[in-house]
Amino acid sequence: MTDKNSIIRLTAAEIAGKIAAGELTAVEVTEAHLARIEAVDEKVHAFLHVDREGALAQARAVDEKRARGEKLGPLAGVPLALKDIFTTTGVPTTVGSKILEGWIPPYDATVTKKLKDAGVVILGKTNMDEFAMGSSTENSAYGPTGNPWDLTRVPGGSGGGSSAALAAFEAPLAIGTDTGGSIRQPAAVTGTVGVKPTYGGVSRYGMVAFSSSLDQGGPCARTVLDAALLHEVIAGHDPLDSTSIDAPVPPVVEAARNGTVRGTRVGVVKQFRGEGYQAGVLQRFDEAVELLKELGAEIVELDCPSFDLALSAYYLIAPSECSSNLARFDGLRYGLRVGDDGTRSAEEVTSLTREAGFGPEVKRRIMLGTYALSSGYYDAYYGSAQKVRTLIKRDFDTAFEQVDVIVSPTTPTTAFPIGERADDPMAMYLADLCTIPANLAGNAAMSLPCGLAPEDNLPVGLQIVAPAMQDDRLYRAGAAIEAAFVEKWGHPLLEEAPSL
Repeated sequence: MTDKNSIIRLTAAEIAGKIAAGELTAVEVTEAHLARIEAVDEKVHAFLHVDREGALAQARAVDEKRARGEKLGPLAGVPLALKDIFTTTGVPTTVGSKILEGWIPPYDATVTKKLKDAGVVILGKTNMDEFAMGSSTENSAYGPTGNPWDLTRVPGGSGGGSSAALAAFEAPLAIGTDTGGSIRQPAAVTGTVGVKPTYGGVSRYGMVAFSSSLDQGGPCARTVLDAALLHEVIAGHDPLDSTSIDAPVPPVVEAARNGTVRGTRVGVVKQFRGEGYQAGVLQRFDEAVELLKELGAEIVELDCPSFDLALSAYYLIAPSECSSNLARFDGLRYGLRVGDDGTRSAEEVTSLTREAGFGPEVKRRIMLGTYALSSGYYDAYYGSAQKVRTLIKRDFDTAFEQVDVIVSPTTPTTAFPIGERADDPMAMYLADLCTIPANLAGNAAMSLPCGLAPEDNLPVGLQIVAPAMQDDRLYRAGAAIEAAFVEKWGHPLLEEAPSL
């Protein structure tokens, strides 16, 4: 039997291999991670709900199936932390909001169901910015999550709970969602791997909506191969989701196992650097580009002028869609209800419920979106933003005629201190400067670690972007970069992360 501290340091692929070989049981692995959560999560606050009994029951079921000789999936018995935006039967789903506090869904999201069917053990639900609106996990109604590298700093957002769980070795795998960078930006600042699949590549059924034309669930892990294995489990067509792509899942695991960039044309966009970028982030990015050259890639300079407008377009489109999606939280159907004492109208109850249940950032975006969609302003704001979105898509199309993938820093800075940007929404929004264009175009994108910034010794992320439905290109390039980086400089999370 392997000791618990050794178990939590294993990759998901290694855990799966040891379980398959009979060297570990799923119950042993689950207990090791539950013990780690119990030991450190009071400091990290990655989880909103730990489903101890449910996780152990899932693990026992995997061990029983294996004992009977049943065929199991490649991740059977591997634990996972699930962002609290996916519905889970019998387990609270709050989306980081008081308006859904204590709500227990009667059904599983498609992603949740796929995980269970694959024998993945769901440890619990992770903290997040309320309704996925934020870049720091400070907007959670249940308090912020700390970055395991420095607990006084943010773990990114909105999926900071999932990224922190990985970096704190509380789980080897996690699920996040990415509307404008909420998988990739947390991955970058915690030294982990995060992937936004092609829009429509992973079902949104049962994923509480923020901005329907942008939201996308995806895998989070500590290695590129682990992310690929999880991607393969959760991806695929779903008739319950009208935006789901009816096409085969790209061969992501094969690509991750055969990583190479030799002969690959790699684009570097001139708009993804300049004012607002931390010197150490640009230094590590430039080193990564040099590493790509050493590995045989061809570097191509790209000019994508519409990318400068992406942030403005996003912060009109996303709030507009959120104002529509969040209209369903009215205090009448489910969730919180305030003021229903028999003397107030339905409108008054709805108003009181929304006032009490939504936090400041959600209210800000609802008001902004409602204004942008209002009569007389629709064409000037929302309509114009959609036109910019088309220009961004065209810039990507032109770029991908010249290159196979595009690389950039994932986020302009390393993790900033908790509270530093709380009163400055624009400074907060700039965290998504590099990630937003891929969401607006629907492309696939990944963030993986590319070292530590010299000025603060905190993780820096490298973003890779690929055309829609070419997700395998992310993994092929990502695996090659990861292997070369580890050989040259070591793995920052495994070798340099501070102990909690």
